[in-house]
Amino acid sequence: MQNEPLVLRTGVQADDGMRDRFAQVRSLSVDLAADLSDGDATAQSMPDASPAKWHLAHTTWFFESFILSEFVPDYRPFNARFPLLFNSYYEAKGTRIARAARGNITRPSLEEILEYRLYVDAAVSDSLNDLQPSVRELVELGCNHEQQHQELLLTDLLHLFSQNPLEPAVWPSVGRPTDTAPTSLRWVEGVRGAVQIGHDGSGFSFDCERPRHTTWLAPHALADRLVTNAEWLEFMEDGGYRRPELWLSDGWAWVRANAIEAPLYWRLSDSGQWGQFGLDGFRPVQMSAPVCHVSYYEADAFARWAEARLPTEAEWESAANELDPTVGVLLDAPGAVRPRAAKGREKIRQLFGDAWEWTGSAYLPYPGFRVPPGAIGEYNGKFMSGQFVLRGGSCATPRGHVRASYRNFFYPHQRWQFTSVRLAKDL
Repeated sequence: MQNEPLVLRTGVQADDGMRDRFAQVRSLSVDLAADLSDGDATAQSMPDASPAKWHLAHTTWFFESFILSEFVPDYRPFNARFPLLFNSYYEAKGTRIARAARGNITRPSLEEILEYRLYVDAAVSDSLNDLQPSVRELVELGCNHEQQHQELLLTDLLHLFSQNPLEPAVWPSVGRPTDTAPTSLRWVEGVRGAVQIGHDGSGFSFDCERPRHTTWLAPHALADRLVTNAEWLEFMEDGGYRRPELWLSDGWAWVRANAIEAPLYWRLSDSGQWGQFGLDGFRPVQMSAPVCHVSYYEADAFARWAEARLPTEAEWESAANELDPTVGVLLDAPGAVRPRAAKGREKIRQLFGDAWEWTGSAYLPYPGFRVPPGAIGEYNGKFMSGQFVLRGGSCATPRGHVRASYRNFFYPHQRWQFTSVRLAKDL
C-alpha cells in the first residue's frame, strides 16, 4: 500500500465515461460564474476566501500541472507564468503568491482565464484515450478537486457580496419557501459496539478517508435533523453568546474579540426582526430551516446549552452508511443555493446536503494512514493539525460528490462555509 503513487482509488477504465464527466464538471464551474463581472470575479473579501477567477484558474492549473505537463508529450502550457499565480499550496510545484494576495491579481482578466480553461479542456479531452489508467485516475481526482472548488467559489462569493451595502444577489431568488413551524426534534439510537468506518475501496475516495478500520461506539443517540434557526434564536435569547460557562476558552476569547452575537450573515432590522443574507440576497430568517454559517465554537456552545454534545465522526458515519448520498439538498445548477427545512418521514434526516455538520472529532489521520509520495501527497495529509471534521455536504456541494466516508475539515473559528449542527447524546 505504501508504494501506491496516488491519493485515490477509482478503478478507472477506458470506457468509463470520463470524457463526459470531465466536461460536465468543467461546465458547471463556468455556469456558476456566468453572471459575474470581471470585478466580481477579481475581488477577495478576506484571506480565507479566494477570488472567483482564481478558483476557475487554479482548477485548470491542477489539470495542466499534474496531467498535461507530466504525462502528455509535447504539451505547451497556455502561459508559462500562470503556475506562479495559480498554484495553491503545493511546495513541490514551485513558488506561488501568498493566499491573502490573490485579490491583487487584476490580470489576467476573467475572459483570458476562460480562454485558459478552453485550452486545457481541449488538451485533456484529446489526450484521454492515450493516458495510462493511473493517469486517468488523476483526471478523476482533478474532477473531484474542482467540485470542492465549486463549493468554495460559491461560499467565497457569498462572503464577498455580503460586504456590499447594496446587498446584491448572486442570483435572483426563485420563489422563497413558506416558513412553517419546525418539527419536534427526535432522538435516534445509534449503532453501538465495533463498527467499520472509512472508505471501502469501491469508487473514488480521497486519501484521508482511508484506510477502512474498526472503531468502537459507546451507546449514543443522534438528533433526527439539524438544529433549526428557531432553536438557535432561543439560544441567543437565553444569553447564549453572553454566558462564558457554555464556551470553550478559545471560543469565548473568539466571541469577545470579534463581538459575535449571531450566526454569520444574520442582521437585525430596525423593526427588531432577524434577517439573513444569502446568495439570493437578504431575506427574513426562515425559522424552520437549519441554522447555518456557525463556527465549531458556536456549535459546541449550543450543544452544551441544549444539554447535549456534538457527534463524533464515527457516530455520524455509522448512521449515514446505508443512506443514499445523492438524495438531499445539494448543488445541481446555479441558483436557489440555500438549506431547507427538514422534510420526509425517514428515521434520520438531512445527513446529506443542506449544511455541513460539525463533529467533535479532530481532523487526524486514520490508523495506518500513509501520505502518498510526490506533490500529490500534499493534498490532505499536511493539514491534519488544529482542525475539526465536518460531514455530510451542503446545499453548495455538487450532487454526487459526497459519500458517507467523506471528511471535510475546517478550523474551529471558521464559519463562512455552509456549516450547521446536529446534536448527539450519550445513552
